[in-house]
Parts: sequence; structure tokens; C-alpha cells
Amino acid sequence: MKKITILFAFVLSSTFFTACKNSDNAATKINKENIDNAKSRDLEIQKGTASISFDKSEFDFGTVNEGDIVETVFKVTNTGKTDLVITNAQATCGCTIPVWPKAAIKPGETGDVQVKFNTNGKPNRQQKTVTLTTNTESGRELLTIKGMVTPKANQ
Repeated sequence: MKKITILFAFVLSSTFFTACKNSDNAATKINKENIDNAKSRDLEIQKGTASISFDKSEFDFGTVNEGDIVETVFKVTNTGKTDLVITNAQATCGCTIPVWPKAAIKPGETGDVQVKFNTNGKPNRQQKTVTLTTNTESGRELLTIKGMVTPKANQ
């Protein structure tokens, strides 16, 4: 039994050493393009995350009549050192439609987030939120529209 154990250990160690023998070519397997991509990615990461600022984060449309369509534009400025990307804008209901810039916003540049709110069937006090999915540190930003909708007269 002892001879079998020694023989097994010898076979295992010789397999290990012969397997390591072919690792001399590892340097030739490196793809130069991957190294260049990694370097540019690392430089971009070192700049930090994008930062966002708004001319306003809340819009009060006052008092409007039911059936009116309320529109506003939120000015978005990239105050960071890397491109700002807004990947999605989601409203709290189907009556609110956001339109956001699909292209990246360069540092120092601005973009518009347009929001339309259809008041039809939405009487009385209203508050709707639009959530922007971004590449900022928090990953999401909130915009709010609110106001009073005067109900239609019953006929």
C-alpha cells in the first residue's frame, strides 16, 4: 500500500512539473489591443464619475384645467470630468412622458430633459416624478412636476 501511495505521489508531481513546462509562451499570448483598451479605460475611471446639476429639480405648473397638457424643460449640466450618460427616464405614470438626450453629455455641456404631463383624468392636486438612470455616483436622479388640476364641470 505504501508503494502505491509513493508511486501515485510521483506520478502526480511529474504531471505537475511537465504541465508547468509549457508556460514559457505566456508573454506571446498577450493581446496588445486588450492592453491598450485597459489603459484607456483606466484613464477614464481615474477621472471619476460624471456629476449632474439641474437648473431646477422641481417644476410647479400652478393651476390648470383638466385636459390641458403641461410641458417643461429641465436643463441638465454635466459638472463632472467624464461624459454624462442618461440611459433611461421613467415617469411614475403613463400620463407623464419624459424625453431625454440619448447622446453622452460632455463635461461642461448641457442637455434638455423635456417632460409632458397630460392632465386628462387627473383632477385635483398632482405630483409626478421622473427618475433618470445615469452614470453618476448615485446612479439615479429625480425630477418632479406638481400643481393643481381644476376638474372638468360635471355635465
